[in-house]
Parts: sequence; C-alpha cells; structure tokens
Amino acid sequence: MIPELALPILIPLAAGALSLALWRSVRFQRLLAVLATLAMFASGIWLLRSTMDHGFLVMEMGSWPAPFSIVLVADVFAAIMVVLNGIIGLAIAIYSLASTPRGHEKFGYYPLMHLLLAGVGGAFLTGDIFNLFVWFEVMLLASFALLTLGGEKAQMEGAIKYVTLNLFSSAIFLSAVGLLYGTIGTLNMADIARKVATLEDAGMITVISMMFMVSFGIKAAAFPLFFWLPASYHTPQVAVSALFAGLLTKVGVYALFRVFTLIFTQDTGYTHTILLWVAALTMVTGVLGAAAQFEFRRILSFHIVSQIGYMILGLALYTHLAIIGGIFYIMHHIIVKTNLFLVSGIVYRIFGSYELRDLGGVYRHKPLLAVLFLIPALSLAGVPPLSGFFGKLILIRASLESGEWVVSGITLLVGLLTLYSMIKIWAEVFWKPVPDHITDTARLEGSEKLAKHSWAYYFPVIALATCTVLIGVWGQPIYELAEMAADQLTNPGGYIQAVMGEQGISGAMQP
Repeated sequence: MIPELALPILIPLAAGALSLALWRSVRFQRLLAVLATLAMFASGIWLLRSTMDHGFLVMEMGSWPAPFSIVLVADVFAAIMVVLNGIIGLAIAIYSLASTPRGHEKFGYYPLMHLLLAGVGGAFLTGDIFNLFVWFEVMLLASFALLTLGGEKAQMEGAIKYVTLNLFSSAIFLSAVGLLYGTIGTLNMADIARKVATLEDAGMITVISMMFMVSFGIKAAAFPLFFWLPASYHTPQVAVSALFAGLLTKVGVYALFRVFTLIFTQDTGYTHTILLWVAALTMVTGVLGAAAQFEFRRILSFHIVSQIGYMILGLALYTHLAIIGGIFYIMHHIIVKTNLFLVSGIVYRIFGSYELRDLGGVYRHKPLLAVLFLIPALSLAGVPPLSGFFGKLILIRASLESGEWVVSGITLLVGLLTLYSMIKIWAEVFWKPVPDHITDTARLEGSEKLAKHSWAYYFPVIALATCTVLIGVWGQPIYELAEMAADQLTNPGGYIQAVMGEQGISGAMQP
C-alpha cells in the first residue's frame, strides 16, 4: 500500500462523512473544510515529490495483481493535477467562510464540496477506465447538488442544461467503455494500451476513440457542445462558480490527454487532426461569445471555453513541446480562472450585481482589488511576464514547428480578443465612475459586508495572484515539471510497465 497515492481521495471522503455526521455544527464544518483541504494540498505535494523521485506509483486494491485489481496510478501529470485540486480546494474553502450563505451551509454545502473534490482526485488517479466513469458520476452528482443549492429560478434553468448534456456525455462514455471491454476484454487502462497495439481491426478502435472524444469533449466544454457551461456557471454562489471554473472542465481535458496519449495512438493522423480543429473552433467560439457578453461571470464563463481550446491544442499537435505547452497552460489556467471568479464575487459583494452597467469606480475605492483583477486578467490574455504569456508562447512555437500556420494565427487572434474582453471588464467595472443609479448608501452597505470578512475574501485572491506572478517570473521550474510530465505521456511504455509489471514489458509502446 502506498499511502500518498490514496490520501488525496481518502481525505475529502473522510471530511465529507465527518461533516455529515456533525450536520448541526456549521462552525465545525467550516473549520474542517479548511483543515481537510489543507491536508489534501499537503498530500498532493507529497505525491508530486514521490512521482518526481520514482516516476510512477501504483496501488493495487485487495492485493490482486493488475489487470484483475482496481488500481490507482500516479505519474507526474496526475500528481500535478492533484496538487492543483488541493490548491483550489483550499482557496475555495477559505473564501466560502465569508461568501456562502448560512442556509447553504445548513443544507450540505461543505459535504458536497468535499465529495466533489474527492471525485476530482479519483478521476486523476484511477488507472481503470470504468472507474474513471464512476468518478465522473461522483463529480456530476456533487456538482449538480451544489448548482441547485438555493433553488433560484436561474439556478434551476442552468442546472437542467448542465445535467442534461453531462448525462448525455455519460451515456456515450459508458457505451464506449462497454464496446472497448467487448473488443479488448479488460478495463485496466495500461492493459488496454498494451493490447490495442496487437489488434488487427484498428477501425473499431478508432470508432471507440471518437466516442471517448465526444464524451470527454462535452465534459471539457469543447466545440460544439459547450453551451451548457456559459448557461450554468454564472448561476450559483460565486464560490461554487469558481470551484467549477477551476476544476470541472479540466477533468475532461485530463481524460483527453490520458486516453489519447496512452490508449488511442494507433491513428493519430485522423483522431488528432479532428482534435486540432476542435481546439481551434473552441478558441474562436468561446472568445466571440465572451466579446458579446456584458455580465461579469458570463464573460468569464465563455473564456473558460476559449481557453480549453488552448489546452486541447497541445494534445492535438501531439509533439513533445506541444504536450509541455498544454500541461503548462492547464496549470496556469486553473489558478487564473478560479481567481477571476473570486474577484467577481468581491465586486458583487460591494455592488450587489454582476451586470457591467451596474458596476464602476472600483479602482478609486478599492485599488488593491483592481490590481488583483489585473494580474489574472492580463495573464489570461497572455501579457508578459505573467504565466499565460509563456503558456501561449510554448503552444504557438509548437504550432509553428508543426507547420500549422492557420492554427497559430487563430491562437494569436484569440489572445487579442481575450485582451479586449479583459479591457472591457476593466473599463466598465474598475475605471468608469460609479453609475448614477447606484447610491452611496448601497455601496457603503456592500463595503461594510465585505469588511466583516475581508481576510477570507482577499487571502485566497492574493495567494492565487501571487502564484500567477511566480509562474511567470520563475517559470523555469514549472516548465521543467511540465516537461517531466510530457516525457511520461509521450513514452507510455513506462506507465504500462509500472502497472502491468513483467507483463507490460513485451507490450510496452515505444516513443
């Protein structure tokens, strides 16, 4: 048993169960949320350190050998995602102390948050394709409940769209798993990868791979079935929006990276070309949607879609540098996008609205908040020396080296349009005077509410903004970390051998 491999899942599950057991004590649930997410973050660091030292960690349930047992597997990429899960979980737990209504806390907000974090961690660490489906469903259950807390009309409308498309995705996913098992005879991902290379009927595997692409593409909010995201992410409490924005779609992206570097590599000329144009269209449609919006969280929601395109681009190009760029961009985006939603929540606390026409004057009254917005906003647009600049630079260089001139141009254009959207928010929310219909009394009441819990609002935002600056200014260690992860993804033989042992040596793929 390898404890560091199980802890990122066991900690939030135990915290969720304990929160339910002490349902009536909201104070205890709050304290436990912070302590548990801090422990989850620490366990993620331990796991990352272990994978950097040893390469792969494998845990077999029940002491059965693979492929008969259910396995947990961690490589550097999975460990990076677990660390990010801990960072975002901790930031949201602290922010929730101030922003979450007492009614939501009484009706299971913290247990649901823990369940969601456990589902995310399980999806990152599972080595079994069916259990990946199970963890997706755990996330869907928890996220749907969080989305509907409060029962407001807009929330219910958004939740219906959210759950309908995600259930459709789950149905495709389960069907693909069934077909894959019928064809290969195993659910262990390393064993699948080992056996796929020996099949004569590559066409059937390509069909199954397309089903996985559609399913994971929906969950990642990729073109064309992305519309559930901007229809739902702006409706719940802002802490829930930020949690979703940072993590949920990235689990879909992670799954795409995992299966299309480990399993479905037999027809990359077909599958990855489709991914390339999916990436380009996702970037374009997302950024155009953002440009047309005038509601703070709707703009940010559409930009989740456009930025997903950058991540998929790294996978689609399928070169070593492109995979590095995709992983680097995932790390950058999870932190930046979560932070932007948290900033929007502070603005809402002051003015009571997310509509740009009802906002203004934040720069004059809250200059620190204005700076804290500019850091992630400019990073999202790719302004140097922040983290987004280096992520985009790596991907554009990889595109040019692959001869994808059109995609390179689209990537640059989307960056400019992203900057336009961020400038629009800056001009409307932070720079223009306070609108005449917003009274001084209303703004004063909002500022007083903010002052009561200012540390819980500002601490996560400052911490995430600091991470953004550090990733940009001291990007070399982050690049090297992404490079280690890319080395393992582009040489899947190591993963196969780590899971399958001696069985995997003969079937291990060569780079």
